[in-house]
Amino acid sequence: MDSMRGQGGIQMLLTAEQEAQQIVSAARNVKMTRLRQAKEEAEMEVANYRSHLEAEYKMTLSETSGSSDSTEKRLEIETEEKIQRLKKAASEVSPDVIAMLMKHITTIKT
Repeated sequence: MDSMRGQGGIQMLLTAEQEAQQIVSAARNVKMTRLRQAKEEAEMEVANYRSHLEAEYKMTLSETSGSSDSTEKRLEIETEEKIQRLKKAASEVSPDVIAMLMKHITTIKT
């Protein structure tokens, strides 16, 4: 009887071991499935973030490159205005400068 009981105990142990292996295997499969799912979600988030940053970059790039023409025109206008102011100031001061030069040239120091 002991051998029957011993063999029944061994059989129970083998059955329990197989069940434990199945539980561990199922847990591994669930874990691997969760890891794959988390990896896919992370990849999607990275792709969304990358596309968002690229869109912002393109928008910033288009704003700055589009405004370079307007910036160039604005600078040309400002430069022309400054040139005109300098010419006007020079023409206003020119008679005084000529008079001063003539005075110094024609004055004889003894």
